[in-house]
This record gives sequence, structure tokens and C-alpha cells, in this order.
Amino acid sequence: MNVLITGTNRGIGLQMVKSAVNKQWRVFACCRNPHEADKLSEVTRMSGGLVSMHVLDITDKAQIQALAYELRNETIDILINNAGVYGSMEHSFGHVDEEDWLKTFRINTIAPMQVSEAFVENIARSEKKLIATLSSKMGSMADNGSGGSYIYRSSKTALNAVMKSMSIDLKSRGISCVMLHPGWVKTDMGGPHAEITARESVNQMFHTLENVTPDDSGSFYEVDGSIIPW
Repeated sequence: MNVLITGTNRGIGLQMVKSAVNKQWRVFACCRNPHEADKLSEVTRMSGGLVSMHVLDITDKAQIQALAYELRNETIDILINNAGVYGSMEHSFGHVDEEDWLKTFRINTIAPMQVSEAFVENIARSEKKLIATLSSKMGSMADNGSGGSYIYRSSKTALNAVMKSMSIDLKSRGISCVMLHPGWVKTDMGGPHAEITARESVNQMFHTLENVTPDDSGSFYEVDGSIIPW
């Protein structure tokens, strides 16, 4: 199994690389500054050649295209759009930072589509043919009972709409597209009081991905594999 993962220098992305290596998957690990990603470098060195590190700022279209050219002869069974940000803490009504809102949309919503577009041929040639993007229950309008968080919520809601449309547009090529809620995870973003570890989250998400079929394309998954209402 060949997987390409964005945002692998820390947190969930780094754990995804570790868990993929444990499964003996080939990993194209992408991050903005590989020379500063000490933990990822160590995993790469210890992987026995299963992991290669690649420079990728997902907001830089030229870098996306350059990496797609570099990997043009590779197959990618699963593309995991993991990289994302929460955005400014100034996100309450009357105090939303417009510039940060646009920046967050660029990272959380637009970039995953551009990465998917760049690697669609690699995915189409593979056996699994799967695009998975990390979303959040905070992007579910049906689950929104607390309000606020305008920047993050809207970027993930829009991301879900993008992925749903992709699931329809790529169906004829046999490519499935799904969204994953990783749970409340103990990372820099989730904080120390979160409910589960990155390893627990990734193990459950990988279990879901391994069992996704074309009939599941367009689904929005809770970390335990159940379906999240839109």
C-alpha cells in the first residue's frame, strides 16, 4: 500500500507515518520544512526505506505541482489530506479576523482540493483509489449546538462540501473520497486535556480507511467509524 500524507512533522500526521510504517506501507511524508522535522527524520531513518520525506507547503501551488511531477511514476493508494489549522482565536461574533479567515480557508478548504487534483492520476492507477481528508465534527451543521468558532467551523463545512462533490465527480474513475473526524486528540491543537492519544485516533481512522468501499464514497466518519450527520 502506498500512501501520501500531508502535514507529517508533528501530531496526527507524524503518528500516521509511524502507524503506516508498522503496517509496512510505503509512505510519502510531506511537510513544509523537512530539515526542521527532527522526529519525522528519525522515523524516516528507522523505516528501512519505507518513508521518504518531501517538501510541501500546501498553500504553494508551484510546490504541489513540483511534487506531483517528482512522483509522477508512483501509484498512491491513499492520499490523506491531513494538514490544517484552527485559525485565529478571534472567532466570536463581532470579532472575526477577516484576513485569518481567508488564510484558514486557503489551508483547510482550497489546498486539499488542489493536492487531490495534482495527484489524481497517481490515485487512479492504484488498487485502493482513495482520497481521505481530515475534517471535524465542528464542520457539521447538524452537530453545531454551541455556536461560535466561525473561522474553523466554516472552513471545515466548506471542506466537506468540496469532498462530497469530488466523490461524485471522481466516481467514474473508481476513486472514493471520504472525510474523517479524528476525535478530540492530545496534540498541540487539541491540548493536554483531550480525550484520546494520536495513536488511538490514527489506529481507528486507519481501520476505517482500510474498510472503505466505493459505496462509502462521500461519507463523513466519526473516529469510531460511525457516520456523522451533516
